Amino acid sequence: MRLGTRLTLGLAVLSLAVCAVVGTALTTYMRDYLERQLGDQLKLIQTVQAKDAAAHGTVRRKPYYGWYTAVYDVSGDAVTLRRPSDVPDDTRAMADLARAMARSDTELTRTARIDGEGTYRLRGCEVEPGVVLVSAAPVKDVEETVERLITVQVVVFALALTALVVSGRRMLRRGLEPLSDMAHTAHGIASHDLSESASRLPLRADGRDGGREVAELRSAFNTMLEHIDDSLAVRAEAEARLRRFVADASHELRTPLMSVRGYADLFQYAAANEPAERERHLARLRAEAARMGVLLDDLLLARLDEGEVEAPLRQAETDLVELVRQAADAFRAGHPGHPLTVTAPAGAPAPRLDPQRIRQVLDNLLTNAAVHTPAGTPVSVGVGVTGDSALVRVTDAGPGVPAEDRERVFDRFYRVDKARSRDRGGSGLGLAVARSLVRAHGGDIELSGEPGATVFTVRLPLGDGT
Repeated sequence: MRLGTRLTLGLAVLSLAVCAVVGTALTTYMRDYLERQLGDQLKLIQTVQAKDAAAHGTVRRKPYYGWYTAVYDVSGDAVTLRRPSDVPDDTRAMADLARAMARSDTELTRTARIDGEGTYRLRGCEVEPGVVLVSAAPVKDVEETVERLITVQVVVFALALTALVVSGRRMLRRGLEPLSDMAHTAHGIASHDLSESASRLPLRADGRDGGREVAELRSAFNTMLEHIDDSLAVRAEAEARLRRFVADASHELRTPLMSVRGYADLFQYAAANEPAERERHLARLRAEAARMGVLLDDLLLARLDEGEVEAPLRQAETDLVELVRQAADAFRAGHPGHPLTVTAPAGAPAPRLDPQRIRQVLDNLLTNAAVHTPAGTPVSVGVGVTGDSALVRVTDAGPGVPAEDRERVFDRFYRVDKARSRDRGGSGLGLAVARSLVRAHGGDIELSGEPGATVFTVRLPLGDGT
């Protein structure tokens, strides 16, 4: 049963109970009033009739049609009716009242039924010792008046109850329309395709006023929908990021793979050379394979939605210049179309760092320069020291990064060139990983430059290892 129907039935039952209580109280009051009025009339009439009976022995004047009057001589239990008397055929009730009146010190009143006549109100009074006057008034008029009152009440209350139910039903229906709208919205959400990544729930911004309670429910409902919509948006974004991650995971593996391929080609030509050269190339191949294992661990175990590296750092005093030169050699082997120059000071800084991680940073920056610049674009790497920090600058003479994209180039999966395909690189993961690794070392990385030049500066703390 719907809420509006239940409320209407409840209103009808409550109204019916109120009408019943009011009708019963009014009917009872009216019956008592009419019976008191009839008793007062009997008392007033008996005062006159008692004088008439004392003077003539019987009552000669009848007050009203249908009323009866009798004078009885009472001696012990014997009751004798004086004649002539205006009495019904059944006088038992009147005789019993006269017998009881002879033994009573006060006037008696009772209601009795007379056969063939109906219900009467009887009243007795003593005219003189042994003589009792009994008057009988029909209560038919009182009963008819009460019955008419009950009939009027039933009709009036029925009409009022019908009008109340009809008007109350309309008011309830109008008041519950906002709830029906919310139910309609909920059904719309249930039939909404939530699998679409760009879908948004049909939120209800405002509607008809249904009172403070309905307004509170509407606000809570809309807040819940907005929360669900935000959650769906976050889920869709996470799914999109996951798809991009699966599709672009090869970005981080491309650099060591290209290095392995380049060293393999060099090893082919170096096979007829001296064993020392072959061993050097084999050592490079093993180093690149080990670095690929580290990258795979990062890609598969690290959580991409956090900005910090979860894998522990294996720090040691490292020759930063030698690490840069190794990265440069790998870059030249994998990207022969980009000339690379390395500049380093005479005194090489030796900070405490994880060489595998910093090598990963250098490879990402160099690969980023190769991917986002045309063939033949010169690239340079410079190492320096300023204060208590070691600096590594990777510069290319490419088209540069637009100013509006510089704030987001370090976001995961953000690409300046949205149309760039994966076979050309540019997944948007390399710079984000590079920044996470540098910050894990307590350093920072920043982008600067202008059209025709792009400069990435890596700042690493020297600590006690200088």
